[in-house]
Amino acid sequence: MTKIKLCGLTRPCDIEIANACMPDYIGFVFAPHSRRYLSPDHAAELKQKLASGISVVGVFVDEDCAVIDDLLRRGIIDAVQLHGAEDEVYLARLRTLTDRPIIKAFRIECAYDIHAAAASTADYVLLDSGRGGTGTTFHWALAAELHRPFFLAGGLSPDNVETACALLRPYAVDVSSGVECGGLKEETKIRAFVKAVRNDREG
Repeated sequence: MTKIKLCGLTRPCDIEIANACMPDYIGFVFAPHSRRYLSPDHAAELKQKLASGISVVGVFVDEDCAVIDDLLRRGIIDAVQLHGAEDEVYLARLRTLTDRPIIKAFRIECAYDIHAAAASTADYVLLDSGRGGTGTTFHWALAAELHRPFFLAGGLSPDNVETACALLRPYAVDVSSGVECGGLKEETKIRAFVKAVRNDREG
């Protein structure tokens, strides 16, 4: 069954919606350049409001491993998602600090990118069309060549996620801008997205 990740939550009302819909994961973005950036203190406040059973994934871009380890140790996040140029040396260094799940994002433009994702030592890979939150899809046929569990991201929305799940059977789907209006999460879109994924689960 495809799992659901709602990424880029920033407000208490976003957490309330997540608690009502119960996705498997939510994402807090710790990349300073992102409009969805959260400070660690703000993230900690939101985590306290989150229902048990929902895992928090911290999203980072070329962050110091010690910073990530601190957030994990403080219980602000439960897993790590890497969206920068982090290589296998970086992953090995992070592994010396934590045994929590690591997701490595790959921008998919050609078959070579799929091969790189297949070779990653991360626990999971995430297939995206850009640096995250771009709202555009990549050529999904490329993902069919990946024979390991993956998160599917990039341009997903309530209108296309059921089709994506049926075609690719990803381990999880990851949405951010596809459930926003005016740059903010919208409850109606989130509920529609979650319903579409769960409809596919039941099909």
